[in-house]
Amino acid sequence: MGEYTLPDMPYDYAALEPAITGEILELHHAKHHAAYVKGANDTLERLAEARDKGEFGGLVGLEKTFAFNLSGHVLHSIFWENLSPDGGDRPDGALRAAIDEHFGTFEAFQKQLTTATAGVQGSGWGILAWEPLGKRLVVEQVYDHHGNVGMNSTPLLVFDAWEHAYYLQYRNVRPDYVEKLWSLINWDDVTRRFADVTSQAS
Repeated sequence: MGEYTLPDMPYDYAALEPAITGEILELHHAKHHAAYVKGANDTLERLAEARDKGEFGGLVGLEKTFAFNLSGHVLHSIFWENLSPDGGDRPDGALRAAIDEHFGTFEAFQKQLTTATAGVQGSGWGILAWEPLGKRLVVEQVYDHHGNVGMNSTPLLVFDAWEHAYYLQYRNVRPDYVEKLWSLINWDDVTRRFADVTSQAS
């Protein structure tokens, strides 16, 4: 049975400066993301023990803990790939056309995702996702790692709004941090994810 593993970063910790400091990125990846990976693996072991013993009294809590840690691992893995020291600008091609179709304009989409991310109550994420039932792009506001999400949707672009992602640098001014994220977006990665998920749907 395979274990979850912490992915290597696609760039150096200092590569996203000055938008995100190397100190924050190292703590975020090597400590916080690593903790979600460990949490997912540890919870799988506890679930296996519960099955072996036939003792399911704590199953609800274990399932919730597993979902929390696994979703944290998945979202952070996407987040690192979504960012690039050469990022920014705007997408083109089919993704740009879909953004215009489903949000009206790129500016309207940008404002919606920015507002969703900056306005998360407590900890969470702003996400651009593909919803295949309606065949459309949607913006989702995620609480913690796995709440308030359309069950059928696939994340394409994720903005981390947990305080550990920005507080050492931006203090309590989350909107300033979110604004900087736009200058780091790796649209090639987002476009690839969009192409993958829409080709599967068709």
